[in-house]
Amino acid sequence: MEDDNLEIKELFIPKNQNEVVMGKEKDFTDVLKMFAPGTSIRTALDDLLRARMGALMVFDNGYLPNIIENGFKINCKFTPQKLVELAKMDGAIILSKDGKKILSANTLLNPDVRLQTKETGTRHKAAERTAKQAKTIVIAVSERKNKISLFYGDINYGLENSSEILRRATETLQMLEKQKEVFNELLDSLNLLELRRIVSINDVGLVLQRTEIMKRIESIVKNYLIELVQEGVIVRMRMRELMGNTKKEQEMILKDYFGKDTSYASEMLEKMSFDFLLEPLNITRMLFEELHDKSVSPRGIRILSKTNILERYVDVLVSNFEGLNIILKAKDNELLKVLETEAMVSFFREEIYNLKEKVSIGKRI
Repeated sequence: MEDDNLEIKELFIPKNQNEVVMGKEKDFTDVLKMFAPGTSIRTALDDLLRARMGALMVFDNGYLPNIIENGFKINCKFTPQKLVELAKMDGAIILSKDGKKILSANTLLNPDVRLQTKETGTRHKAAERTAKQAKTIVIAVSERKNKISLFYGDINYGLENSSEILRRATETLQMLEKQKEVFNELLDSLNLLELRRIVSINDVGLVLQRTEIMKRIESIVKNYLIELVQEGVIVRMRMRELMGNTKKEQEMILKDYFGKDTSYASEMLEKMSFDFLLEPLNITRMLFEELHDKSVSPRGIRILSKTNILERYVDVLVSNFEGLNIILKAKDNELLKVLETEAMVSFFREEIYNLKEKVSIGKRI
């Protein structure tokens, strides 16, 4: 499991700042869509790479007047051909906010030099500082590195060609498949432990850890898919298949073990850093406020929902008994007060028996 965690951690360590953007900007996915394969802007960028040309493009969001100098107005409809021709000149090309018009060219960028930048080249330094100062999108194409860098506010994202993105997406998907296998094993174990009434907070913590890891890997694949568009259809289908019931299972587990504090527990999991999340004991310590492993009983919502018992009867059982352990130990006369008829009590007994049999032989429920 330690090697597995190291492999996962490697996925979240930025090699060129690409991965640091995941989940930080709600509208960054919309920005990526502007540069998806097949769009006019992406066609122009790919043409620049093939021609081994450099370029600097800034999207005007209304905050550029104090940053740009000189240049001459173009004010024409955007086409890949026009952009490639204008890129032959020095200076930046200014595009409209939606990228549909070329506003000016041969423009000098003069952002605040006091703004920190991790870039080394003059063009890329100006690009990063302009993006930070104007809170806008800036594209820098390097002829030497044959690379496209997208700057958006504090974000620096490297746009790759479709084949490279598809390779990364496929590799990340394979990692998600591994996590799904582990998740299924842990969930099968939790099912068995809940029905045997011997669950501990560590057992719950392990399942929650795995679901949260899977959700974060999913977010990385989603960003790749935004860039791939149609070329990522197969990856998208497989990812949906893998995530399947994962989020629903996590939601039910949180309801089972945290009741009214479900939202609080969910928010706490989302806020955990990845390094913190990789240690299961951190999860139990934060969510259960316990330093040591201890027994715990679920309310029974999740397990009972896997039977053919109607939802209204599940709700009645959960609300009238203090946990699944009590429900499973309840005598017929206690169940009769809640389920109202002997036929319903018999049906409940039969459903629980069938569920235990399935779980005991390793059948997934």
